[in-house]
Amino acid sequence: MPDFHGVFPYLVSPVDADGAVRTNVLGRLCDDLIGAGVHGLTPLGSTGEFAYLNAEQRSTVVQTTIEAAKGRVPVVAGVASTSTADAVAQAKAYQKFGADGILAILEAYFPLADAQVESYFRSIADAVDIPVVIYTNPQFQRSDLTLDVIARLAEHPRIGYIKDASTNTGRLLSIMNRCGDRLRVFSASAHIPAAVMLIGGLGWMAGPACIIPRQSVALYDLCKAGRWDEAMALQRKLWRINEAFARFNLAACIKAGLAIQGYDVGDPIPPQAALTPEQRKVVEAALRELA
Repeated sequence: MPDFHGVFPYLVSPVDADGAVRTNVLGRLCDDLIGAGVHGLTPLGSTGEFAYLNAEQRSTVVQTTIEAAKGRVPVVAGVASTSTADAVAQAKAYQKFGADGILAILEAYFPLADAQVESYFRSIADAVDIPVVIYTNPQFQRSDLTLDVIARLAEHPRIGYIKDASTNTGRLLSIMNRCGDRLRVFSASAHIPAAVMLIGGLGWMAGPACIIPRQSVALYDLCKAGRWDEAMALQRKLWRINEAFARFNLAACIKAGLAIQGYDVGDPIPPQAALTPEQRKVVEAALRELA
């Protein structure tokens, strides 16, 4: 299984008012993030507004990211649906495009029992020949993955990673203790990345890394080197971005930050709203402190 580790920015999906993906903007962003030292790219994560895109837009975002990466870093593409069949079709298509891995996300309208949740993720992993990162976010998901389901999924030969956005760092330690090396843990922006690295995490997949890639990579390097005093000093500075991220709409916050940095990524996809001028000033001030 490929060794995914480090900083994987959750890419935004730049879409214009007519619904066209701004591929030139996304390609430039990918190239600049790779130049800043990130270890991988994740299109169609939460910040990528996967829930608001149609199938053609999602495919374009994934293909553009893969083409921009040019094999320099792995691309782990988000797959999300309320339907197992649709999720499997997405995963197969993205593997065919050249994705290096799949980030499997469960959407649900009706509540699902553990057996159905497990079946959804297992079906995706059965359908591809590339690694699968399972994703859990109790804040947004109607049917979450329990520790028992996670432990059973970790036995699948292609499920080797989990990205957890629970905000419960103790849950991460429970996953590590239950699954050992069979399931390696990526942090989300809902956690403190340096703390997750300290307990055995291998990096983070998160939207803020789109707007602070160099600083995120520097934090990862300090953690890997065991320079914890320096890592925590940098982590405290970077937490301003996470605080803004937690206050505002996910995509709106990161898209505003990128616009401030000169990327014409456009507004969040309706019915989401862009940040107000006052909210945008909060993001701008945080970025200015970290420049």
